[in-house]
Amino acid sequence: MRPAKTKKKPSAARSPSKRKKAARTKTRRKPTTKTHAKKTATRKRAKKAAKGKRTARKPGPRVARIDALTRKWVRGPADEIAVREGCRFDAARADHICEFYERFLFHTEGQWAGQLFTLLDWQRKDVLMPLFGWVRADGTRRFRIAYISTAKKNGKSTLVAGIALYLLDADNEPRGQVYIAASDREQASIVFRESAAMVEASPKLTERIEIIASRKRMISRASASFLQVLSSESRRQEGLNLNGLIFDELHAQPNRLLWDALRYGGSARREPLIVSITTAGFDRESICHEQYERAKRVEAGVDEAPEFFAYIRETSEEDPWTEPATWAKANPSLGTTIQLADLESDCQEAIASPSKENSFRRYRCNQWTQQDVRAIRMETWNACGGPIDESAFEGRECFCGLDLARTQDLSAFAKLFPSPDGTYDVLMRFWCDQDTAQARERRDSVPYLTWVRQGHLELTDGNTTDFAMIRKRIVEDGQRYRMREIAYDRIFAGELVRDLGEQDGFDMVPFGQGFISMAAPTDELDRLLLATKLRHGDNPILRWMASNLTVRMDPAGNRKPDKAKSTERIDGIVALIMALGRAIVTPELRHSEYEDGHGWDVI
Repeated sequence: MRPAKTKKKPSAARSPSKRKKAARTKTRRKPTTKTHAKKTATRKRAKKAAKGKRTARKPGPRVARIDALTRKWVRGPADEIAVREGCRFDAARADHICEFYERFLFHTEGQWAGQLFTLLDWQRKDVLMPLFGWVRADGTRRFRIAYISTAKKNGKSTLVAGIALYLLDADNEPRGQVYIAASDREQASIVFRESAAMVEASPKLTERIEIIASRKRMISRASASFLQVLSSESRRQEGLNLNGLIFDELHAQPNRLLWDALRYGGSARREPLIVSITTAGFDRESICHEQYERAKRVEAGVDEAPEFFAYIRETSEEDPWTEPATWAKANPSLGTTIQLADLESDCQEAIASPSKENSFRRYRCNQWTQQDVRAIRMETWNACGGPIDESAFEGRECFCGLDLARTQDLSAFAKLFPSPDGTYDVLMRFWCDQDTAQARERRDSVPYLTWVRQGHLELTDGNTTDFAMIRKRIVEDGQRYRMREIAYDRIFAGELVRDLGEQDGFDMVPFGQGFISMAAPTDELDRLLLATKLRHGDNPILRWMASNLTVRMDPAGNRKPDKAKSTERIDGIVALIMALGRAIVTPELRHSEYEDGHGWDVI
């Protein structure tokens, strides 16, 4: 049974003021319009949401919904960015190019000549399938530029020859234009000859593709497309409507003119593709190094460029370049197209000859070097380091070399102190105009400003060389040390050299920069370094310049520094060699500070 309802007791009579207040409260609790009701509901939702934010975890970034296959092919930040922009992986397109290789292409030379092409894992899964399998939201190919870099003899040219044929005949591009470009016509012909040999070895492709060897040209009968060789020597470089471009050995391009002329040649096509293949180079100002740097940024997710494909197999400067484990990083075909014994043999040659070290690092380890041929091995240079007490040389005699910047960048002054035991100590001064130092550190990551803070580099105001400042510092050094001679580039006979000689009283000696003057001190520098008879005090600028040094050799075997081929500054090394050149031709070196029984002679 339900309990009986009880009647409410009549409330006590309220005063008029309380009745009015109750009436107002009752009115507020009953919204009279729809607008008021919506506002109340909005306030409640906002309050509830605010309360939830205090307890719930902060939501992460929105993740695009992707299918399981696409998720499988997301391998790094660049792919994640592409997915957010609507890209996906199309297995049919990825399988199509692999099937083209393994059904229509034959090996044309070596132990596998005449056999159908069998893709290696890295060629299939790391290059071809991702390069051609990823598509955009509209179904077109995701990638527009590809940078592929491995050590030599890993089958890059053969791989890219197949890509060229695919773009010519199997890419479903009516009246397509495919070009093979390189630094010269002969280099560009390497990929063409490989492609032509593949066509001639394949009965099915022979029916579809016509080869015009004399013109370095192929024509697809089915699509009316053609493949043509270009080089930096070609005059007809602009105005092309390409759908495919193969750049072979991009590091060998003498400049960026050909790249710039062809870069946007496919703008009118639906899915153009530029593929550059290369080993590492040494010119840090080249178009190849620019593409390499971009590829590294894309791999790291720093450069959001989902249209850029990067595949780099390389070693780092920290890796021990003489170890087989290091070689495997840069040689994905090791054991197949290139054998371990060959690498071991090449490594032994590089160990025995410093001039071959950089070639081994670039071609076998796919490592960017500072110069073409390393003139000074860094292990040898480092062995001559150690602290130097500058105060110990006050009053001592020295030979000097002065290498001046014409208008901008670094000027160097070397002071070389001979010792009785046949060793030398070198003290350096470097100057640079402030504007250039800031620009170089920002643009090229050369630590000029760090060297300033460390006291190794002195900045001068403005954007040009301040010769007055340089003269002042040299005069100050002349008061501390007995500077016997100052050698300078005889082509540079400016006001500074004249003032140092005529007004300041220094013995200024012009020094030629050709083989006759530079060969002997260049060889002597090598000898001193190998015998650890030169102490350089671990000056970081001089070390950087030593790593940049490239030498030129004449037919007689004479060597001299080559500023043109050295990719960075070598002014300090040149100044040191000039100072050494004056020291080794001085017939007598008996000095008063050694007359206490420590005298010495150089004959």
